Amino acid sequence: MNQKNAIEVKNLIKKYNNDSVALNIEDLNIPYGSIFGLLGPNGAGKSTFINILAGLTIKNSGSIKICEIDIDSNPKTSRAMIGVVPQEINIDPFFTPIEILDIQAGFYGIRKKEMKNKEILEELNLSEKANAYSRSLSGGMKRRLMVAKAMVHNPPVLVLDEPTAGVDVELRKKLWTYIKKLNSQGITIILTTHYLEEAEKLCDHIAVINKGKLVACDKKDTLLSLIDIKEIQIKLSQPLLKVPKNLKDFIISKNKELLVIRYSKSKISTGKIIDRIIRNNLKIEDLSTRETDLEDIFLKLLDN
Repeated sequence: MNQKNAIEVKNLIKKYNNDSVALNIEDLNIPYGSIFGLLGPNGAGKSTFINILAGLTIKNSGSIKICEIDIDSNPKTSRAMIGVVPQEINIDPFFTPIEILDIQAGFYGIRKKEMKNKEILEELNLSEKANAYSRSLSGGMKRRLMVAKAMVHNPPVLVLDEPTAGVDVELRKKLWTYIKKLNSQGITIILTTHYLEEAEKLCDHIAVINKGKLVACDKKDTLLSLIDIKEIQIKLSQPLLKVPKNLKDFIISKNKELLVIRYSKSKISTGKIIDRIIRNNLKIEDLSTRETDLEDIFLKLLDN
């Protein structure tokens, strides 16, 4: 296996009992040390893929290797290579955070003297609640405890399935910071999210799954370059009565003094657009631009 890949998938097929295909992925490589975004609409197959990696769902055919270990020939070792933070919060409300981590570590055969559970709780700002019943934790704390639970065996690959779903903006940003910190320590992160802003800020590689198939997989910057549309909103000093001829092909809407201009960056520069406006004696009072973002790419890929 190529040592540059933490996960390598070949010809993966998963069918349900009614023969409907949940997954049909020919080739997917997730590089070591990346923050890899796995995007797609509800029912696209993201959770099924994660469950196969974690050994919770049995595939019909194909091969998967986690850190060079085949999940079929060596399932126990391959599962030790991965930590999964599921969408659902599944912690016993009558155990304390430190007890939950100690029990989880025991499942992986980690000796007491080798456990780093107190350090993990400290990293996630849960030290003060280490000995409190889990039922007393806030929703955000429970979410962080789920991350801690997945980290007890120090896996080189961490899967975060909608890690910031239902949390406030402040906690979301704190989790982003922790995800980046984990990645800086060499941990490969696989992130599923419905927040495209989250994927754009965190991920360096992105795959899009739709109807069980991989419709895109590349570096984030490469995907963003697929659409070279740029948009400018221009506020004029006075209302535009007539659209100039040399701007007709670019103006998509006008409302009194506000113009919205959209154009292809590969065909014309922003400077030339501004020059045409000035040559028509239109005075610009304010101007703002919008580049292609991940949402544009996502919607375009799903429409194809």
